[in-house]
Amino acid sequence: MRILPNIIITGTPGTGKSRHSELLAKKLPELKLVSINDFIKQHKLEDEYDEERQSMMVDEDKLVDLIMPDLEAGGRIIDWHVCDIFPESQIDLVVVLRTNTTRLYDRLKARGYSDKKFDDNMDAEIMQVILTDARESYEPEVVIELFSNVESDIEQNCDRIASWAKQWIIDNKEE
Repeated sequence: MRILPNIIITGTPGTGKSRHSELLAKKLPELKLVSINDFIKQHKLEDEYDEERQSMMVDEDKLVDLIMPDLEAGGRIIDWHVCDIFPESQIDLVVVLRTNTTRLYDRLKARGYSDKKFDDNMDAEIMQVILTDARESYEPEVVIELFSNVESDIEQNCDRIASWAKQWIIDNKEE
């Protein structure tokens, strides 16, 4: 049994996943931050490049196989825009970050995404694709939706997640 929780921080690109994950890792130094984008590069899991979306395709099966020992050990903060590939038995909290579309529009435009990638990400946020994937893949009590519109949201969200994690650790302490 794990003594530290596994937390996924997910959401459409531009919702603040990395900023949340980095701050949360500072607030919970006993947990290790795993940026899946870095993990993919480190383990050479990129399959092919999608020219139209200007994105690398990932071998998700290999990704899950390679990350399973970390998940089984526990104490991971997973930062990625996909959540539904990770086994439900290994995930204790899924935080889906949301951002109002006006703010997301500005954030994605500033990144210089191609029109296709920009449109796909805006559509994903409007249609709540990641939130729906999370709710279909995990029990309702494991999935929370938090808004990340302004700077103060990040601090408040991370305080809330850190409080949850500390309580999880207490509740799951070995006797």
